[in-house]
Amino acid sequence: MPPFQPRSSPLPALLQRLLVRARGLLAWLWAQEGSHGQRARGLAAGIFCGCFPFFGLQTLLGVALASLVRGNHLLAAAGTWISNPLTYVPLYWFNYRLGSWLIGPSKDWPGMGALRAESLSELGWSVASRLLIGSTLMGLVASAVGGGCFWLWLERQQGRQGS
Repeated sequence: MPPFQPRSSPLPALLQRLLVRARGLLAWLWAQEGSHGQRARGLAAGIFCGCFPFFGLQTLLGVALASLVRGNHLLAAAGTWISNPLTYVPLYWFNYRLGSWLIGPSKDWPGMGALRAESLSELGWSVASRLLIGSTLMGLVASAVGGGCFWLWLERQQGRQGS
């Protein structure tokens, strides 16, 4: 009697087909809205909007801004991922500190003891204004650097393919 041989599962073949289709889909998505400038502007728009603490709206704002600057919408959506659950706290803390440096000293970031209704109403605009100013400046710098580096990379890739 032959040794036990398990039947081959159709799952690996199915996974391979799914991976091939996913690669095709990604290649198709990558080729959308063509020029290097459009791609770089889309990514920059997403990075800019990702620097703001507008949870749930960053992707919509990034795509809307990409429409205004004639950028790639998909890369704009991806660019907003610079703020994610791993980067929220350091990014927004840095943006707040940057805004505080620009505007001037203020009441410190509210601690747990300050989370009372009367304290929040007093600290609200002081914290929000510094966070928004810092987010704007950080977004401008990060989007210029990110979009510019991406454009340079795309140009270099095209040069390598052409030679």
